[in-house]
Amino acid sequence: MTAVPTIRAFFDEPTNTVSYLVSDPETKVAAVIDPVLDYDPDAGSVDVRSVQAILAAARDDGLTIAWSLETHAHADHLSGSPFIKAHTGARIGIGEHIRDVQRIFRPVFNATDLRTDGSDFDHLFRDGEHFRIGSLDVRVMHTPGHTPADVTYLVGDAAFVGDTLFMPDYGTARADFPGGDARTLYRSIRKLLTLPPETRLFLCHDYKAPGRTQFAWETTVGAQRERNVHVHDGVGEDAFVAMREARDATLSAPRLLLPSIQVNIRGGRFPEAEANGVHYLTIPVTFRPGADLGQPAARDTARAAGL
Repeated sequence: MTAVPTIRAFFDEPTNTVSYLVSDPETKVAAVIDPVLDYDPDAGSVDVRSVQAILAAARDDGLTIAWSLETHAHADHLSGSPFIKAHTGARIGIGEHIRDVQRIFRPVFNATDLRTDGSDFDHLFRDGEHFRIGSLDVRVMHTPGHTPADVTYLVGDAAFVGDTLFMPDYGTARADFPGGDARTLYRSIRKLLTLPPETRLFLCHDYKAPGRTQFAWETTVGAQRERNVHVHDGVGEDAFVAMREARDATLSAPRLLLPSIQVNIRGGRFPEAEANGVHYLTIPVTFRPGADLGQPAARDTARAAGL
């Protein structure tokens, strides 16, 4: 009989992000999925209250955290995985295609300290790879489209799908970030929706669709196939791609996009401190036509980076 994980959710309303504490009730071994670091972009300050709440819950339940797992390099919050690792010895894991994301963004931020071999993480998961959380078997599914590196973690009857899907009344992830692709996203979603209909899907975000009063982050394969407003059964690939690309063209960039990507492609590590002891994040600047301020080299560099 397949073991059933114990799952506790932690919702961070400022970023609309859900982190999970997933544990084996038999061995009391646990993993944290998509932990949030509290970052205030206006003050340029970092806090750890969200990850501390997860660690406190683990202590209260007598759990040993063995893994801090990322579903992808997030563009809307900074990863709290290094804090989890520092306080528990947990290994930080992510899909192996993080190397592709690192190669895409290294020149964007001129991140000369960044290695593009994934070595900022402790383990890079292959598609179909199995590992354990205590006695719980975990299978990794590569589910790209939102980014090249997205993975889903399957634990018993539960699947942690990251940003690939939202609640049925809200739809699906955007696919317009560098390396994203709406057609690839559709195929990843259809792969997820071939899982048994009773499979529980745990989402990384919720934004409350119009008319809904409560946040929600758990649904099922069956509910998605029946009711997802973007990709329910009967929606074909071409129709989905047309919808997704048109919708993405109207979306603004996430508020924490620039700091999040810089930190998360480093496994949650900030760039090294400068000589004055301060850590700095880079803000690439795009000069629009006629507004280059006499700095064509800067304009051309930004354009070459795809910004």
